Amino acid sequence: MDGNQILTSGLFLLVVLLTILVTLRASRQTSGADDYYAGGRGFSGLQNGLAIGGDYMSAASFLGITGAIALYGYDGFLYSVGFLVAWLVALLLVAEVLRNSGKYTMADQLAFRMSKRPVRTAAATSTVVVSIFYLLAQMVGAGALVSLLLGIDSGLVKNLTIFVVGALMIFYVTVGGMKGTTYVQMIKAVLLMSGSALVVVLVLIQFNFNIADLLGSAADNSGAGQAFLEPGLKYGSSTTSKIDFISLGLALVLGTAGLPHILIRFYTTPTSQAARKSVLWAIGLIGTFYLFTLVLGFGAAALLSKSDYDVAGNLAAPKLAEEVGGGIGSTSGAVMLALIAAVAFATILAVVAGLTLTSSMSVAHDVWNPVFRNGEATEKEEMKVSRIAAGGIGLVAILLAIPAQSLNIAFLVALAFAVAASANLPAILMNLFWRRFNTRGAVWSIYGGLLSSVGLVFFSPVMSGSETALLSSVDFAWFPLQNPGIVSIPLGFLFGVIGTLTKPEPSAEERYTELEVRALTGAGAEGEFRH
Repeated sequence: MDGNQILTSGLFLLVVLLTILVTLRASRQTSGADDYYAGGRGFSGLQNGLAIGGDYMSAASFLGITGAIALYGYDGFLYSVGFLVAWLVALLLVAEVLRNSGKYTMADQLAFRMSKRPVRTAAATSTVVVSIFYLLAQMVGAGALVSLLLGIDSGLVKNLTIFVVGALMIFYVTVGGMKGTTYVQMIKAVLLMSGSALVVVLVLIQFNFNIADLLGSAADNSGAGQAFLEPGLKYGSSTTSKIDFISLGLALVLGTAGLPHILIRFYTTPTSQAARKSVLWAIGLIGTFYLFTLVLGFGAAALLSKSDYDVAGNLAAPKLAEEVGGGIGSTSGAVMLALIAAVAFATILAVVAGLTLTSSMSVAHDVWNPVFRNGEATEKEEMKVSRIAAGGIGLVAILLAIPAQSLNIAFLVALAFAVAASANLPAILMNLFWRRFNTRGAVWSIYGGLLSSVGLVFFSPVMSGSETALLSSVDFAWFPLQNPGIVSIPLGFLFGVIGTLTKPEPSAEERYTELEVRALTGAGAEGEFRH
């Protein structure tokens, strides 16, 4: 290992050590379920907005979208647009009403007026599946980053890195809980914005702050010419690809409001007003960041050749940082690479911690206690089960991430969004805004959306039938689209409607008024729920 690699590795480990120390400090302030699950509900709108930004601006945003823009130009930037517009749905339809009508998990507001066991089990199943899809993307990014830092393009090194990330995320969740995870996310948001801004400025300096020159150079260097700056390079070659683009857009715009690790962030604020403010802060932060990805992606296309980064584009951002910092082999370039790689790794650690906490919390709070313990489990027992579940979920994510390393991580996250939009969002919206919605409707909606989205992904080109598929040696891809959203999202709503209409439930209708008052006014939001 040469001097520059020692330097980059040292800076990289320093950021990891900082997050560990923050987690250990937060663990001393975690004394009960309210602290462990919701951070004591003591985070302000700004703090929670930073944490939401830290949760949302994942490796998919920083590494995946930059890579997608570097590879596909205009079509790659559509990921940024979709991810940002999605927050309007979260702000206008979900944030405040969910904060008022829930307690710890997404299932709380469903179980408020329905039979708790089937609804909580379905919601927990969906939460775990969405979280694992999202975790895959983060771990793939981690493997690529560490391999780049060490200068070793080895499958073994990448696999070991995935195991290390899995171990760290389990540590954050089991030791720090929501408080530790939130502080790590806040630190990561500041680091990511600062690091991205620095690289953006350095890229613009290369082109004398002339955006037209930047775009022109990117188009010339891409090999695609003017088509690089126009729609259709990835999603315009056929009718199928155009429909795939619509499907992707639906998944991105509707998926955010159904992501479990985003939804639980609304419970960490003391009031619904703070929840609303946190979304506004998050929109400002995330909107600025996605403008940065425009410069980063086109900067990578202009200043690097495709041989400089991996085929999926996941290393375009750190390689760009090295290039504008002074070039390959220079000390300043090594420092920039280390800083950006460390920030990206902190990004991954923060997001995987939030995802693992969400899914393990749902297993303990929504399945273990109400289903297996008939609601008699103590807070201490529930937290213990949550910690055990974190280990199990981490292990599953590790084993699934290893064969997924050839896929672009923005694309992987888009699949998670499709599952969230298909399985979670229909049930949440119909429960909040449809009086007749009931237990069967919720269960059918969640399982119907979940099975249709995951099933269509399994029989899509993502799994088989192409060189970049997870199982490239076989072909059972009868579903032509890479993103199932255009089919599975309507099915999630349809299953919910059919389930509701085929078995009326007067008790659910009777409790709707109470839920509506709570959701719209916040009355009783801090109290315990009757199940």
